[in-house]
Amino acid sequence: MGVKERQEREREAVSRAILDAARDLFVAEGYHNVSIRKIAERIEYSPAAIYSYFPSKDDIFFALAEEGFRVLFDRTAEMDGFGEDDREASDPVDAIRQALTHVYEFSKSHPEYFALMFLDRSVPRISKNWGRFGFVNEMRSRMDAVIQRAIDAGQFPAGSRPDALFRILLASVHGAAVMRLCDRLSPGEDGDALARDTLEATLAGLRGGSPVTSQGSLVCPDTSNLQ
Repeated sequence: MGVKERQEREREAVSRAILDAARDLFVAEGYHNVSIRKIAERIEYSPAAIYSYFPSKDDIFFALAEEGFRVLFDRTAEMDGFGEDDREASDPVDAIRQALTHVYEFSKSHPEYFALMFLDRSVPRISKNWGRFGFVNEMRSRMDAVIQRAIDAGQFPAGSRPDALFRILLASVHGAAVMRLCDRLSPGEDGDALARDTLEATLAGLRGGSPVTSQGSLVCPDTSNLQ
């Protein structure tokens, strides 16, 4: 291994250590209460060394949020209904169900990322550094397209706004995920069953023509504002 390659690997390892330490501290203590100095102490580095990797604490958050969203969306992009070649072949409601279930599963498999991205109200707005999150907007566009297919197929009421339906469906699984993560389930209550039932009830209500008063959003929302 050459010197340059070894240095690059060492730099990647330190960057990873910074991100892991920051993620754990942000979740445990809240973003607002964690300083660069505290992150440096966790990995036994100097604050100056941290700044040589990330210009600010906000930049550390943006790097973590990007990782989290990529983990969340990379799996969704592989699901039936979201690829370029299967938009007409799959049942759009099944595709929507799978995608929203994956959001809940993400809260279980990556609870630290979910808490940081969706629960901490003190994190910086993603819109401050939107350039690196273009893939989030792309995935939202794919989701809206799948929901529009369901509308066109008569599976949701004609004239429904895909963005509004998405927000309503997201709220169902998001709420169940938060109740489980924040230990708000009743003794013996099954969080997985709650998430499944709320999603199915919401789908059934929307398919049955339940009135929708939510206006949704015509642009991809600042996802850090979902907390």
